[in-house]
Amino acid sequence: MWTIYLKEMLELVRDRKTFIFTVFIPIFAMPLIFTGFGYLSSSMFRHANTAEMTYSIFGQQNAPQLSARFAHEKGFREVKLAGPEQIKAAIADDRIKFALVIPDGFEDRLARQQQAAVALHYNNATPIDVTRKRVMAVIHAQNSALREQALLALGLSQNQLRFALDPIKLEEHSTADKREQMGALFGGFLPYILLMVCLMAAMYPAIDTAAGEKERGTLETLLLAPVPRSAIVVAKFLVLFTIGLTSALLMVVSLGLLLFFFGHAVEGNLAMMLHAIGVLDLAMVALMLIPTAAIFASILLAISVYAKSYKEAAGLISPLIIVTILPTIVALLPGVEMNWFWAMVPLTNVSLAMKELVKGTMDYRMFSVILLSTTLSAGAMLALCRWWFNREQVLFRN
Repeated sequence: MWTIYLKEMLELVRDRKTFIFTVFIPIFAMPLIFTGFGYLSSSMFRHANTAEMTYSIFGQQNAPQLSARFAHEKGFREVKLAGPEQIKAAIADDRIKFALVIPDGFEDRLARQQQAAVALHYNNATPIDVTRKRVMAVIHAQNSALREQALLALGLSQNQLRFALDPIKLEEHSTADKREQMGALFGGFLPYILLMVCLMAAMYPAIDTAAGEKERGTLETLLLAPVPRSAIVVAKFLVLFTIGLTSALLMVVSLGLLLFFFGHAVEGNLAMMLHAIGVLDLAMVALMLIPTAAIFASILLAISVYAKSYKEAAGLISPLIIVTILPTIVALLPGVEMNWFWAMVPLTNVSLAMKELVKGTMDYRMFSVILLSTTLSAGAMLALCRWWFNREQVLFRN
């Protein structure tokens, strides 16, 4: 068994693709990609909220105060259009971001203390609607000013004015500290990254170790060797397990070093959360990756054994990425929290535990349950793979 294991490992170590997926990507590429993505996304959000926003307004004479507020608002610049019929084309050509159409009688309706409407024209086919958010901020400010004017005209005192505007004031007192709040936001990404690295690192070796041997004609030679088939299965499983686990652990070490050396460059609540993640938390994350890597190795080997060719194996294994993503997404859904039930659901329990570790709210009584359930799942997958490998109609499928 160990001879087969060392032979497979030696072949993979000599392969440049294995080095790229196992060492280069988790140590260098993934941390740089996600660090760069985090910096880029924060910069783009900041830019979107402060960038100059061009607009057109029609019927300014009907609402001079509102028009003046938009004109003096920082980050807004008016662009003149010939008429409202040009709004759609101007937005499509990106000459303006939005247009406001104020109907006749707008001021008269306000004077009679009636609600008046303003038509907003903009393209809302975007995942994050920054345009409407910024326009509504100006509208809310104008509404607040109009309410104050109307109530001050009644001769109300400041206390009466505050009561009329907001009879009940909500004072928020969160029981969650800053680490827990930030961890809930960022903790869901950690299991997604680590599970994907663990799976993808073992995908190429899995395709090569069974389907690849079928194409090369070396699988028959291996089966004729005086070695039990169970030993062959375990040896190939250990190869995939080693590759996947090594890649994921290197990712954990890389993230730990990144936090240690560059964590001081991050400011605010995120920096506090990063500094609070200790060695014990990272060690527990690494420990949970051991049975997880075993699950992936067993499933990948079973699929590769079933496939008739390298191409078919690649096609069968690719959808496994979606299957891996789904349990991670479940861990992000509202109402899904760490309890005795979810602690026994494979992959979802690991995702929830990693999120709780980042938040600093991990119930350590659940940790043994998570390890036990994940280990039993990995053992069941390996037993299934062994049974699968012993079937001649699977190994030599026409």
